[in-house]
Amino acid sequence: MNLYRVKKSGNSLCARITMNQSSDEITFVEPEFAPWDGRRVPVVLLGGYLGAGKTTLINELLARTDVPIAVMVNDVGETNIDAALIERHGTDTLDLTGGCVCCSLKNGFLEAFDDLRSKATPPELVVVELSGVADPINASGLVSTAGFQLDSIVTLVDIEQFDKWEAEDSVVSEPVRAQVQTADVVLLTKRDLVDTDQIKRVKNRVTELAKDATVLLADSIHSAAGLVGLSSRRPIPQIGVSRTLFDQHRVSTLPLPEGANEQEINLILDDLPSTTVRAKGIARAADGELLLIQVTGKRRVVEPLPVAEITDPTDLVVIEAG
Repeated sequence: MNLYRVKKSGNSLCARITMNQSSDEITFVEPEFAPWDGRRVPVVLLGGYLGAGKTTLINELLARTDVPIAVMVNDVGETNIDAALIERHGTDTLDLTGGCVCCSLKNGFLEAFDDLRSKATPPELVVVELSGVADPINASGLVSTAGFQLDSIVTLVDIEQFDKWEAEDSVVSEPVRAQVQTADVVLLTKRDLVDTDQIKRVKNRVTELAKDATVLLADSIHSAAGLVGLSSRRPIPQIGVSRTLFDQHRVSTLPLPEGANEQEINLILDDLPSTTVRAKGIARAADGELLLIQVTGKRRVVEPLPVAEITDPTDLVVIEAG
């Protein structure tokens, strides 16, 4: 496993990375200045072996979103982004509808994030489509760079093929297991291609591997896209029925009390239904400080909202598995 040592640089908004050849230690040099007055953009790492449905999910997300999203892929030219979503072709980027952009990772993570940092306006969300054999944990140490913050790791698992890929004699068993073990949320896809027994067997095995993750059976890749969409930088206070992506999930809002402290908020989160997959909201503490609340699978974060992200308090948006 790579070890990351982070330090500041005097290199404006650009980052750089060096690796010690005699060890696994990587020195990740942060930019000196944060972009967008200190605002942070959430990053979702989207993993899963070949054919699990990552590109299909991204196309669905881009087709339905009404906020600008940045998508990073290994090579723009080889990515099957729906032609109807592309406004302009570039060398290493595609300008997409709705202010979205698709950037190439072929020159590395840091170059792609530097390109986004150079833009005057940040996206609401960055989705990184990892290669089919990538271990998300190796990428997670690089995405929480200036202006960005890791939101979650979502792994797609093809139920039909998982037994074969994860078998002891499979040459890809190690990366396939790593993708599951490091996930916050695992979405099981291709349920229409298998019988009930196989669904149960694969779900039990994935749950065994991903002890700290929420494992969901995705009725469709289209509804699964909604779980990624809620990761956007500012929580969604209301989700209208006509525009929701969550047709296979229950979505509700829970009022957050004015003046609650972190301990009281954690008690509220403790009472959320066991079927909760995602929750997000902003609460105002007794001293006036705004607190960002996020629940992703079994992981929760309650932290002060940076000044650059100040907004009005919201209800807690709660998504439960259907």
